[in-house]
Amino acid sequence: MSGEDLESGRGCDDLLGVLWGKSEEKAGGTMNLLLSHLLDTAAVAERMWDGFLAPSTRRNLDGIAGGVGRGRRLFAWLCGVHDCGKATPAFQRMWPKGAEAVRAAGLGWSDSAISRCTWRHDRAGGYLLRGLLSSADWRDEHVDWVWPLAAGHHGAFPDWTTTKPTPRARGQLAGGGRWPEAQAALVQRFTQELGFRDLADVEPSCVPSRAAQLHVSGLIVMADWIASDEKHFRGVDTLARVTIDRARDRAGRAWVALRLRGGWGRLAEPGPEAFKDRFGEGPRVSQTMVMEAARRMQAPGLLVVEAPMGEGKTKAALMAAEILAAKFGADGVFVGMPTQSTSDPMFGQVRTWAAAVDEELASQVALLHGKRMFNKEWRDLLDGGTEGPESRFGGIDEYGECGDDDLYGEGVATQRGHPVRSSQRGPAEWFLGAKRGLLCPFVVGTIDQLLFAATRTKHVMLRMAGLAGKVVVLDEVHASDIYMSQFLMEGLRWLGQAEVPVVLLSATLPPQQRRDLIDAYLSGAASREEFTADGLPEPRGYPSVSATWMAQDGSGPRFDVDTCEGWRDDLHITVELMAETVPGPRAVPEQREAAMAEANAAVATYLGRALADGGCALVIRNTVDRAQSFYSELRKSFGDDVLLLHGRIAVGPRADRTAECLRLLGAQKKDQPSARPARLIVVATQIAEQSFDVDADLLITDLAPIDLLLQRVGRLHRHQGTERGGRLAEPRVVITGFAGADGTPEMAGSENIAVALDRPAPRFLGGSEFIYGRHLLLRTAAHLFTAADGANGWSIPGQVPELVAAGYGAGEEGVPPAWRGDVEAARLRWEDEQRKRIEAAAGYLLTRRGDREGGTLSGLHYASVPGAGRDTDLDAVVRDGEAGAEVIVVLKDGETYRTLSGRPLTMNGDVPDALLDDVLGGTVRLPPRYTAAVAQELAPLPGWLGHPRFCYSPALVLDAQRRTVLADRGVRYERDLGLVEEGAVPGTRG
Repeated sequence: MSGEDLESGRGCDDLLGVLWGKSEEKAGGTMNLLLSHLLDTAAVAERMWDGFLAPSTRRNLDGIAGGVGRGRRLFAWLCGVHDCGKATPAFQRMWPKGAEAVRAAGLGWSDSAISRCTWRHDRAGGYLLRGLLSSADWRDEHVDWVWPLAAGHHGAFPDWTTTKPTPRARGQLAGGGRWPEAQAALVQRFTQELGFRDLADVEPSCVPSRAAQLHVSGLIVMADWIASDEKHFRGVDTLARVTIDRARDRAGRAWVALRLRGGWGRLAEPGPEAFKDRFGEGPRVSQTMVMEAARRMQAPGLLVVEAPMGEGKTKAALMAAEILAAKFGADGVFVGMPTQSTSDPMFGQVRTWAAAVDEELASQVALLHGKRMFNKEWRDLLDGGTEGPESRFGGIDEYGECGDDDLYGEGVATQRGHPVRSSQRGPAEWFLGAKRGLLCPFVVGTIDQLLFAATRTKHVMLRMAGLAGKVVVLDEVHASDIYMSQFLMEGLRWLGQAEVPVVLLSATLPPQQRRDLIDAYLSGAASREEFTADGLPEPRGYPSVSATWMAQDGSGPRFDVDTCEGWRDDLHITVELMAETVPGPRAVPEQREAAMAEANAAVATYLGRALADGGCALVIRNTVDRAQSFYSELRKSFGDDVLLLHGRIAVGPRADRTAECLRLLGAQKKDQPSARPARLIVVATQIAEQSFDVDADLLITDLAPIDLLLQRVGRLHRHQGTERGGRLAEPRVVITGFAGADGTPEMAGSENIAVALDRPAPRFLGGSEFIYGRHLLLRTAAHLFTAADGANGWSIPGQVPELVAAGYGAGEEGVPPAWRGDVEAARLRWEDEQRKRIEAAAGYLLTRRGDREGGTLSGLHYASVPGAGRDTDLDAVVRDGEAGAEVIVVLKDGETYRTLSGRPLTMNGDVPDALLDDVLGGTVRLPPRYTAAVAQELAPLPGWLGHPRFCYSPALVLDAQRRTVLADRGVRYERDLGLVEEGAVPGTRG
C-alpha cells in the first residue's frame, strides 16, 4: 500500500466498503454505508448554506474558517463528520448482518469483552475526533470546541471524561488491530471528498463564541435529521457509488421535495415610506422614534420599547425588526407573546406584515404553541389536512434518540407508515415536528419557546439554532414573573453572545426589570459572567426607547435612550374604592358565600345606577369562582346583556365568546357600522388583562399589582370616537377585592379614605394574596388610596412609569405610617419567596452560575433535566406554578358519547373528520387540585386510542345532567358558566 493511498484513505477501501451507517431496515431496504451518510449530511449542509442560513450566520462561519468563501466547506465538514463514532466495534456489532461483513473484512472484536459494556456512538465520535484532530496538529483551542459538536449531536453535551470507553472493555469498544486505520481512513476520505487536502487543511482560523458553537450544533442536528430520512436517502451499499457528487444530487432532490427554505434572504433596509406601505397608514411619532433608534444601532443589540397600551408598539417593533434584519443580516423573525391566546391574533398581524414585505412570505409564518390546531387561520394555511404534521414528525425521540445507542443505527425513524401529504401552502412540514418549530424562518408563538432555549434540556441546540439568525421580538415582557425571568435573562445572555438583535415591548415595565434585562443581554454580548450597565440613562418620558449594543472596537456598551409624546392626550381617570367584607382564613364556607353574595349585590347595584342610561362595563375578578358567582348575580338584573369570559370555559366556546367581545367592543372597522351595543357587561378574569382590544366605558376590577392593574385600565376609554354619555363620559375605575384590617368594608371605602390611611393595613381576598402576594398588593393599595382621596385620580398613560416604579419600589415613600410595619413584614416574606424561586429556576438553566464565561460546549449538560420530549413536558420547567391538567369534556347519553355541543359520536367515541373541531373545542384546563386525579381516574375514550390528536387526551365524561365526580368532588359544565366546582361529594373519602 502506497503512502498516498494511506493519506487518502483509499488503501482501506475494503474496510470503508463494509462500515455501515444505517441498517437495511432503516435505509429503505439497502444498507447505507457510513461514508455515504457522512457525505449525505455534508451535502445537505451545503444546501442549507445556499438556501437556509441567514447572511449573518454565513458571515460568522466565514470568519471562523478564515475568510470570505471558506465557511461553506467548513460548515459542510462539521455537519458531515458528526457520525464518525459509528466506526467502532461498539456500534458495528449492533446489526448482526452488518457485523458479520465487518468482521469478515478483518475488523474484529471480543464479544465477551464488550457484551456488557456500552459506548454511545455520539460520545465515541467526540473521543475519536479529538484524537484524530490532535494527530493532525490542530491547535488545542480548536480541538476543544470541535469535538463536543460530534459528542453532542444526539442532544446533550458530555464532558471529556464521559466520552472515554470504559476500561472494563479492555480496549474492545474502540477497537484494536486495523480499527484505528479504518477510523482515520473514514475521516480522511470524507475530508478529501469535500475538497480539503487533508485533515490539517480543515483547521479553523478562530474560535467562535460558545453561543455560535451552540448555533452550529443545532444546524448539525438539522442536517443529520434531513439526511437520515430514508425516503430521500435510500441506502448505498457499494463504495464505488459513494461520492460527494452523488450525495449532492440526493440532497438537492430531497431539499426540493421537502420544500425547505429560509426567510427573505438579503433584505434591503426599508426607507421612511415603508411603514405606510406595510400598514396602510403613516407612523405615529412614537413609532418613528423606535424605527430611528433601530437605524442608529451600530451593532446587533437590544431595543426596549415602553409605550402605552394602544400606542402601536407591535407595528413599530415589526418595522424595527425589518430594519435590524437588513442592517445585520437576519433572515427571519420570532415574535414571542405571553400566552397562547395572545399569540393567535399576533399570528394574523405578522402574516399581514410579512405579505407586505413579500407576498410569498405570508405562507412561511408558523404558529408555535400547544393549541395551534384551534386556530382556523393556521389550519387553513396547512390546507385542511386532517392528519397534522405533528403526527408524522412526532416525537423527537424518533428523530435522533440515542439511548445506549441507536439500534441498528436507525438515527431517524421512518415516518411510521404515514403518507406525506404534499402541500404547496404553509411552512415546510419538516419544520412542524417536535423541537423544530423555531427553525421555520418566521415564527409567532408563546414566550415559552424562547424560555425552552434557555433550559439545560435535550436538543436545546435546535431551539437556539432557530433563534440565532433571526430578529427576536418579545411582547409584554413585564408579564414574566421572577421565576420565568430567570429563563428570560438566561436566553438574553445567549442571544447577546450570538449577536441576535432583540426587541422587547412593554407598557408597564418596572425600572429594575428593564435594567436586569439589559444587563443580561450585555453580559452575553461581552461574554462575561455578570455585567452592569453603569452608564445606562433612565428614560425621562413616556413613550420611550432604550437601545444598547456592544461597540465593535471592544470599548464597551453604547446606549441610545429617547422619549417622545404619545399619540393621544392623557386621560384623567377617577379612582373609586368599593370595599367589601373579606372573611378571615378560618371562616367557614357559609361565611365566605355570604360575603361574596353581599359583594356581588353591591357591585350589581352600582352597575344598575351607572348603566341606567346604557353603556358598556368591564368587570375583572381575580378568580374564576368569583367571576362565575358575580355573573350569576348580574343575570338576574341584566339578563342577556352580560357575557362571561374565563379560563375554565371550553376552548371552542371561549374562542367564540372572545370573538364576540371583540366584535362588540373592539375598534370599529372603517366603512362598517358600529356593532357596539346600547348596554353590555363583560365579566372576566385575568384573561382580559393583556392583548384584549376592547373599549369599556367603565372598569370595575379586583385589586392587583400596579402594573397589572394599569394593564386592565388600558381597556378603559381605549378607542377614540366612541360616544359616551352621562357619568360614563369620564373614565372611571372602581377597585374591589379588599376590606379594612378587621375584614369589614366600613372604614375602607372612598368615603373614609383619610380614616383608612390612619388605620392598620387592609385585608385582601385570599385568592388575590395567593396569586400575587401581600407585598405588591399593599404597595398598590397605598397608591390607590391616595389616588382615590379627593379628586386626585391618575393621568394615564403619562403617569404609568411613575406608578409602576412606585409600586415595585422598596422604600417607604407613599406608604402610610400606620401600614409600614405590615408592609415591611410582607416585603421580607416576598423577598424570601423570590429568592427561593430564583434558586428553584437555577437548577434548570442552560448554564450554571460560574460557568457563563465557558469557552466550549463540553459538559454543558452536566445533569439531566426533565422535559426531553414534547414541549408540554417543559411547561413545568419554565413555569413554576402548576397549570392544571387539560381534559376533553364529552357527554354520555345512554350508550352513545356526544361532543360538548351535543353532536353524537360512536359507542367508542370515534371521531369522524367532520367532528374534529367540535371534539377539540371541548378542551378545558382543570384547576391544579385535580391533576393527580386526572392521571389516576381518566383516560382517552376507546375510539381515541389510535387517533394522532386524541390518543393522549383524557376524557372527562359527564352524565345527562352534565355532572361527574373527580377527586371525590362534584364538577359540572354549564353552557354559560363553564366548568363549575360543586365541592366534596357526600359519601366519598373527601
